[in-house]
Amino acid sequence: MMMAATPKAVQGQQAYTTAGTYTFTVPAGVTDISAVVVASGAGGGGASGPAGSAGNLRYVNSISVTAGESLTVLVGAGGVAGNYNGTPGPGDQNPSSITRGATALVQAFGVGRSGTNVGTGGNGGSVASGSGNGSGGGGGGGYSGTSGFGGATGTTTPATAGSGGGGGGGGYSFFQTDTPASGDYGRAGGGGGGGVGILGVGSSGAAGESQNTPEGGGGGSGGASGGSGTGLQYFGVTGNKGGDGGAYGGGGGVGGYWYSVALDEAFFSNGGAGGVGAVRIMWGAGRSYPSNAANV
Repeated sequence: MMMAATPKAVQGQQAYTTAGTYTFTVPAGVTDISAVVVASGAGGGGASGPAGSAGNLRYVNSISVTAGESLTVLVGAGGVAGNYNGTPGPGDQNPSSITRGATALVQAFGVGRSGTNVGTGGNGGSVASGSGNGSGGGGGGGYSGTSGFGGATGTTTPATAGSGGGGGGGGYSFFQTDTPASGDYGRAGGGGGGGVGILGVGSSGAAGESQNTPEGGGGGSGGASGGSGTGLQYFGVTGNKGGDGGAYGGGGGVGGYWYSVALDEAFFSNGGAGGVGAVRIMWGAGRSYPSNAANV
C-alpha cells in the first residue's frame, strides 16, 4: 500500500522596491506572514544644507492573516533633493507600511521614531554656520541600533559605519582653493548615505571617506551604496552635486559650491535625492526576521 505524499510547506516571498501603493493578496494556505519595511531617506539640501537623514527600518514576525485577504503596501518615495539656490530638500522622508484597512500592521518612519524591532537610520551630517557645504547623508536603518551618521563639515566629523546590518554614512568634502592660486574656493558635494538590505541582518555598511570627491556610505546587508558627491567644478549647477542616498533608505548628501573671485559670484549645486524605501513580505515555517530571512 502506497503512503500519501506529505504536502510541502507553503513558502514564498514578495518584495516591493519601487515607490508607490500596492495590493498584496495572501496566498492560499498561508495563515501568518513576516515583514520588513524601510522608510525612505531624506533629500540633501542644496548648497546650504543640511544633509539628508536616513529612513528607519522595522520588522514584525508572525502577523496573523487569512488566505485570500488583501493588504495595502506603501513604499515611500525618496526625499526630493534641495535645489542649487540653497533650498533644503522639500520631500523629507516618506514612510513605508503594510495596512489592513485603516489598521497598520507594520510601518517605518524617518529618523527619531522608536519601538519594537526598529533600527534607526543615521542622521545626515550638519553644516556649521559659515563652514560651507558638502556634508554626507545618513545610512539606512539596520535591524537594531542606530546606523551610520554622515560626515559633517565645519567640525570635520568623519562619517561612521552602519550598525545592525544598516548602511554607512556618506563622507563630507574638504574645503579647497584653486590651483594655481586665484583666490577661488569651494567644496564638492557630500556623499550619499548607504542603504539597507531587506533579506535580513548581515554585514554593516562601511563609512564613506571624506575627501575632495567624497564617497557615499556603503550599503549594509545587500543594500546599495550611496552615490559619491560630484567633484569640484567652477561653474553651473551640475558640478559639486551631492550624492544620492542608496537603496533602501539612505539620505542624500549636501550640494557643494564654488566661489569665483574674478566674477565675484558663487555657484551653488543641488543636493542628492534620498534613497527609496522598501517592503518585503515572506511566509513559511522557520522563516523570520532578522536572521532567517534569506531568499527562497
